[in-house]
Amino acid sequence: MEIKDCYQLGRITKPWGYKGQMVLFLDVDTPEDYLGLDSAFVEVKGQLVPYFFHVDNLNGNKAVVTFEDLTAEQTAALAGREVYLPLTMLPKLEGNKFYFHEVVGFKVIDEERGDIGTLASVIDFPAQPLFQVLKNGVEILIPVIDEVITEVDRDQKTLRIKAPNGLIDLYLGDINT
Repeated sequence: MEIKDCYQLGRITKPWGYKGQMVLFLDVDTPEDYLGLDSAFVEVKGQLVPYFFHVDNLNGNKAVVTFEDLTAEQTAALAGREVYLPLTMLPKLEGNKFYFHEVVGFKVIDEERGDIGTLASVIDFPAQPLFQVLKNGVEILIPVIDEVITEVDRDQKTLRIKAPNGLIDLYLGDINT
C-alpha cells in the first residue's frame, strides 16, 4: 500500500497509562465511525506498515488504542507517527459534499464566466482551503466555501461555482473564456 492510495486518519500522539496503550488523534469529522476499527497503516521511515489494535476508549477526537503483539516500549516508539487508511474506506459523499482529492481534474464552470479552467489542486491552508484552477497557464485561486460551490457533478467531472464578484476578473481580466 502506498500513501497516494490512502488518506490520513490521524496521528499517534502519546502513551496512555502504563500498559502500552496509545492516544490516537482522529482527524475526522465523525470519530465515532471508527470505533470498530481494528487495523490501520502507520508511516514508518516513508513506508506504510500495517498494525492491528483495538479501540479501548473514545473521547471526542481522541481514541485510546491497544496495539496487538507490541510491548509498551514498541508502542511508545510509534508516538508522533501518521496513521492512514485506504481511500476505499472513505465513506461516500453525495451532493455538494466532496473530498478534496476526488475533485482534482474537474472542469470548473463559473456562473458568470463559464469554463474557467481545470482544478489542479486544493491548497489546504489552515484558515481557508483554496481551489487552484489553471486556465491557459494562469492560476486562479478560489475560496472553498459552501456559498461558492453550487454543484458537484461527479459523472460529468464538473464543479459549478459562483465566484465572488470580480474575483475571476482579477486573474483573467478581459481574456475571453
